[in-house]
Amino acid sequence: MPTPLSAPTVLTARALLLDMDGTLVNSDAVVERIWRRWAAEHGLDGDEVMRVVHGRQGHASMALLLPDRPRELNLEDNARMLAEETADMDGVVPVPGAPEFLASLHGVPHALVTSADAPLSTARMAAAGLDLPRVRVTAESVGASKPDPEGFLKGAAELGVAPEECVVFEDSGAGIAAGRAAGMRVVGVGARAAAHEPDVVVPDLRRVRVETVAGGGVRLHVG
Repeated sequence: MPTPLSAPTVLTARALLLDMDGTLVNSDAVVERIWRRWAAEHGLDGDEVMRVVHGRQGHASMALLLPDRPRELNLEDNARMLAEETADMDGVVPVPGAPEFLASLHGVPHALVTSADAPLSTARMAAAGLDLPRVRVTAESVGASKPDPEGFLKGAAELGVAPEECVVFEDSGAGIAAGRAAGMRVVGVGARAAAHEPDVVVPDLRRVRVETVAGGGVRLHVG
């Protein structure tokens, strides 16, 4: 079970791997608009669709929701919906504490690992007023969506850090599962994360303090 907020946890790491939506950026308003419209178009229950889509690439969510549908149609819908999401920044805001958290990572190896593509991640981070990490693993960079660990393993490799020396920040079940499958510890951010048993969970990034360590690495004071 996640460590309760009443018992702050200290995690040591040499690199941090950061999800975007729900972790750094609150884009729920846009995601709800786009995906509930898609659900209605296909006669699906909107609430059930929303339980599936967080953390996954769009076509991977569609494959779960409509298992008999041709993959080509899912990819077409995915491309269209990514373009719609990139054009819709209404309600996109930073997760509380995200600006300060990212500023505290100056000099700390870290990467963005997101199921969004490059244009969407660039647009959402800008809309939230957040700087993009130098190292980014986006949908175009991987062959498999979360909960597959490929994205996190690629992020660790690009930073030159062993998976067991990384800490993942995630909000979704798919993302938390991906971090665990990569052999990494996971900090869950927000209410969605609590149900998926990360190593520790916080309501937002105001409850995380980053302390750099001489010789490299960080101590994360979480909770």
